[in-house]
Amino acid sequence: MEPKRVLIFNVNWLGDVLFSTAAIRNIRRNYPDSFIACVIPSRCYPVLKGNPHLDEVIIFDENDRHKATLEKLKFVKYLKEKKFDAVFLLHRSFTRALICRLAGIPERIGHYTKKRAFLLTKRVMPPDRDSLHRIDYYLNIVEQAGLRIEDRYTEFFVSEEDEKFVADFLKNNALEKGDFIVGVNAGGNWLPKRWPVHYWASLCDRLIAELGLKVAITGSSADRTLVKNIQELMKERPIIATGVFNIKQLGALCKRLDLFITADTGPLHIANAVGAKKIIALFGPTSPEITGPFPATNVTIIRKDVGCKSPCYVVSCKDNRCMKAITVDDVIAEVKRLIPKT
Repeated sequence: MEPKRVLIFNVNWLGDVLFSTAAIRNIRRNYPDSFIACVIPSRCYPVLKGNPHLDEVIIFDENDRHKATLEKLKFVKYLKEKKFDAVFLLHRSFTRALICRLAGIPERIGHYTKKRAFLLTKRVMPPDRDSLHRIDYYLNIVEQAGLRIEDRYTEFFVSEEDEKFVADFLKNNALEKGDFIVGVNAGGNWLPKRWPVHYWASLCDRLIAELGLKVAITGSSADRTLVKNIQELMKERPIIATGVFNIKQLGALCKRLDLFITADTGPLHIANAVGAKKIIALFGPTSPEITGPFPATNVTIIRKDVGCKSPCYVVSCKDNRCMKAITVDDVIAEVKRLIPKT
């Protein structure tokens, strides 16, 4: 196609931004010689940092630095000066479509909604949001715009510096090449997706004492209290990797791990995108068919049918029975199946 200046207005959550990398790559294939930029919130910037399919990553924080109307107008002016020819609106927001219209971007392509239909030049009828995988939900916009789709996998890029940081951490914690290292991610962006704390404590104890594996508990700085609670319930001593790594370094760590155990959250999709050797994913209220890792060739998904609707987006759910139904024995059985026989 003829070279253009193309903008991608992305979504807001880490996992969803990762799912959108398939759309970004396929847009680049259709516009190999074009300038392509992507707009994301600052918290998701590391997901796209170093992505070779993008020429620029632009920050838009609607609930922070760009919250005020004046700041939004300044952002409109900034985009106008960039002289983009087309924008793919992966986000269904009215505000984002209006910004692109005010910025004078001639082609505005996105999913149709009644409120913003008049702001789009190419209106794509959205599929039911829970009828297909999120990767395909974003690729649908690209395909309906007349572009070819060649593949549908996620990408996450880490640097040599990230890998060296991880290598130094493993060395400083006396972890050697022959050790079977299990990464455990206990956090999650909303509580109903989290496995109970005492389950994690019991699992880590059994991985160490019963199976003789090395266990590193990962997580961001925000997970420190959660991980401290797990530690206090444990008899064994895990390696604490909580608040140690940024998400690029976490990706580098996941490449080194022999097994990663996590719920449905951003680190699951990072681990899958970097090609982690083996992953066990615990699913409760969310659906693997919609937000599960893809491809899932190296992933074992554990979920239990407890009679609830799936997916369920009741963030205030106090019962959490879908996650409680997954037992420590269930996870240990899968670990035993995956570890090398000695």
